[in-house]
Amino acid sequence: MRFAGEGPIILARRLETCKRLKMLKTFPTNAGRRARRSGVLLDHLVMLSVVAVAAIGLQRVLPLSALFTWKVTGLLIAGGSLTVTLAIRHLSTNTLGAANRITLLRGGLVAMLFGLVGEANAAWVVVAIAATALSLDGVDGWLARRLGTASAFGARFDMETDALALVALTVLAWQCGKAGPWIVLAGLMRYGFVAAARLAPRLGRPLPPSWRRKAAFVVQTMALIVCLAPIVPSPLSDAIALTGLLLLSASFAIDIVALAQNGDALATQARA
Repeated sequence: MRFAGEGPIILARRLETCKRLKMLKTFPTNAGRRARRSGVLLDHLVMLSVVAVAAIGLQRVLPLSALFTWKVTGLLIAGGSLTVTLAIRHLSTNTLGAANRITLLRGGLVAMLFGLVGEANAAWVVVAIAATALSLDGVDGWLARRLGTASAFGARFDMETDALALVALTVLAWQCGKAGPWIVLAGLMRYGFVAAARLAPRLGRPLPPSWRRKAAFVVQTMALIVCLAPIVPSPLSDAIALTGLLLLSASFAIDIVALAQNGDALATQARA
């Protein structure tokens, strides 16, 4: 009878122990999420402050409109809100980390490029900002691999920042008369590719890393930066911009054909 009476007591103790262990597991998870929110938000606030101060400084030194700072700040808030949400959802660390901070800085520079759309007499500023952003491209990926912090979020963050930078540069090249409206196709090409993948899911399959793809982006970006330099005359800038566009188009065409013919094999290779 004594052993039979101890059965419910032991069971009750085990249930109580399980509850306590569940509470211990839940507390660090919730605390970790709160720490991640605050850490990621702090990274964005620091970047917002730095870029906003730089925008105010440029507005005081250069003949920029009063809307310049507001445009840059609005873009930073809108883009920052999106990246904060995605970072909290997909990152497991309490902060963005060194590599993603560099990408975030590049995003701030891209916001400044968009802010310069519609501004006059700012060609050299555009060249300087774009060259700085391009020089930082690749540093974030190298740093992530070096520190062992590479992630799917970081890769996507880097890619979207590159795509937006290209859109800004193509619009500015058109605005400055260094290329015709056709140059905007270079900036919209990736988004057209994404839209096509919605209609043809085979095109949406992952691709393995490619130096050719990266080189095409760098060449197109460098071509646009050269075109935007005031010392490059319009006929020559048209030719340089067109060369970059053709190279980028060829790179996209190669990927489209490869996905259409060998989508399954490429997806398997990308996941390996």
